[in-house]
Amino acid sequence: MLRLIQISAGEFLASCLLTTIAALSLTTEALSAEVVVKTLNSSPGGPMVFDPAFVKLAPGDSLRIVPTDKGHNIESIKGMAPEGAPAVKTVVGKEETITFDKEGIYGFKCSPHYLMGMVALVVVGSNRDNLEPARAVEHGKLAKKRFDPLFAQVP
Repeated sequence: MLRLIQISAGEFLASCLLTTIAALSLTTEALSAEVVVKTLNSSPGGPMVFDPAFVKLAPGDSLRIVPTDKGHNIESIKGMAPEGAPAVKTVVGKEETITFDKEGIYGFKCSPHYLMGMVALVVVGSNRDNLEPARAVEHGKLAKKRFDPLFAQVP
């Protein structure tokens, strides 16, 4: 037996809206994100910084490194990446995009300004297997001072 259900126009529109929102959220979850990281000579956080210096990504997401101030790059720090992850070293002063497929903790430096503490920490996904080895890597005084609060943000 077929039974008819009566709903008001408002209930119908609300139902359509909820269905549309649900469909859009499924679509946007499937898309990869891109986070812009600027290289700066100075900021309220101090001289020679990545902005932001802490980034959380999902596997497949990307960082777009924007040389807002010239003379900077981003390079992997030995011992601060998941096993098997490719090393990264961008060209100084050139905008580049890095895609992260492997979950874990990644530590980066600006090669010319590492001694001045220009570092960044990227967390990809939920795997934390390399957290303690990454935290144990030795750094100069300024880089260590900047890494400590970055590691404190790791969920």
